[in-house]
Amino acid sequence: MVRGLQAELKQTVPFRSREQEAYLALLRTADALESKMEAKLKEFGLTGTQYNALRILRGAGQDGLPCSEIGERMITRDPDITRLLNRLQKRGLAERSPGKQDRRVIYGRITPAGLKLLREMDAPLEKFGREILRHVGQPQLRLLIDLLELVRAGPGATGRKA
Repeated sequence: MVRGLQAELKQTVPFRSREQEAYLALLRTADALESKMEAKLKEFGLTGTQYNALRILRGAGQDGLPCSEIGERMITRDPDITRLLNRLQKRGLAERSPGKQDRRVIYGRITPAGLKLLREMDAPLEKFGREILRHVGQPQLRLLIDLLELVRAGPGATGRKA
């Protein structure tokens, strides 16, 4: 009897290994969660990448951060942080400026409009996050977090900050 991920993928042969099944299950789950979040963020006129960048800039405070550091802190890689900040700047949500000590380093900062948008989004997105995982109990969530950290720290780790 075919069940679980194998059934979802309409795969008739078993996975080659438990590792392959786990890896594909992670990808499938990440894609499902990302799709739901992207749909929710669309209500606010943002993509997941833009939202992530705004949250990073909010956490950075008034000094902002160099583009390279914004890139290091992103949940998913974006090879062109400059272009991402340009899009946010066009919407008045972020601004860019050269560094004071090294003018070649570009800093990103969140604007008052960006802060206002994030404040409007905080409660609905927190509620949304709880709703999409409400069927998973607190002990299972803790276990899931621990297991995902274990996977990220393993031999296949990229060395990238989580």
